[in-house]
Amino acid sequence: MLLEITIPSPGESITEVEISSWLVKDGDFVKKNQVIAEIDSDKATLEIRAEESGILIIKAKKGEILKVGEILCLIDTSTSLKKEPLEKNSTSPSAKKILSQYKIYNKIAPKKHDAIKAIPSMGTKSLINRSFNVKRLSKLRRKLSERLVSVKNETAMLTTFNEVDMSHILFLKKKYKDVFKEKHGVNLGFMPFFVKSCIKALKEYPNINSMIDRENQINFNYYDVSIAVSGPKGLMVPVIRNADTLSFRGIEKTIKDLSNRIKNSTISIDDMTGGTFTITNGGIFGSMLSTPIINPPQSAILGMHNIVERPVVILGKIEIRPIMYLALSYDHRIIDGKEAVGFLFSIKKSIENPIKTLIGSENELNNYFEL
Repeated sequence: MLLEITIPSPGESITEVEISSWLVKDGDFVKKNQVIAEIDSDKATLEIRAEESGILIIKAKKGEILKVGEILCLIDTSTSLKKEPLEKNSTSPSAKKILSQYKIYNKIAPKKHDAIKAIPSMGTKSLINRSFNVKRLSKLRRKLSERLVSVKNETAMLTTFNEVDMSHILFLKKKYKDVFKEKHGVNLGFMPFFVKSCIKALKEYPNINSMIDRENQINFNYYDVSIAVSGPKGLMVPVIRNADTLSFRGIEKTIKDLSNRIKNSTISIDDMTGGTFTITNGGIFGSMLSTPIINPPQSAILGMHNIVERPVVILGKIEIRPIMYLALSYDHRIIDGKEAVGFLFSIKKSIENPIKTLIGSENELNNYFEL
């Protein structure tokens, strides 16, 4: 029996996808639920799994564009074959990679060291470290590139900066991280403090929680905060829905769940659309300062950076404090500079005095962390 595997719908309004990679070869035996291919849409990379066990018959090549519902491959479920055929020359994958790198196609190298020995004998020793690879950009990466260029060309984007003393946040994090992890099963990180600070500032400066739709400005009365997360396929921006209604525990659990789904390639289109404001943390990669690009159709994005001990003046005295630089990129067409500066300063006040501005009092700390 030949079972047809067709292109599934990645999400609303998406009608075609690109075959980004085949994880198995034509004629291979595949098992039921085995991941056999990856497809790219405009917004995400999705996995294709074998619906039954059998011999794979590929009908679409890598890089080919298919419409939703078209046949991707067939699976011959009538065969009892359970082993992949051996390579004709018995060259191992690692040896084959080395030989192909130096364009040596007529050598048999059962193991990696055999391939290495073949390099000088073919007169290619002088070509070491001069190889290069060419690969086609995925549909997801091409669409992302188009969006980034359009933001640059179609918005009046500016960036304003400030610095924030992280002393109080680090103190609370150190004091409560163990009991928070034991109670809730997730780490207490910086993101809940910044999400809550941003929501407070968005309520004070509502134009920042808005977007332009042709000749109209749409102001959102809810707070769906997008969080930039690095995954195997690059940067993705899932959304924390109704972030203003979530506790610290709720925010951390939501971020953990979304991050796991990105790592496992199970994130959906719906998880990454509809945000009203974005937070990105380049500090986890060591970034000191940046000008983040607005996540369209939103109008602003907050950039967090690494924490570095710096000398600062406190009440006339020089002290060493853990300082983070913050950056707010915004669309100047609907957000004035005064609003942007005020928004960033509001976040600074919340982060530098979280007990007073976010929690209320020290007596509320246990309740606020749900301990």
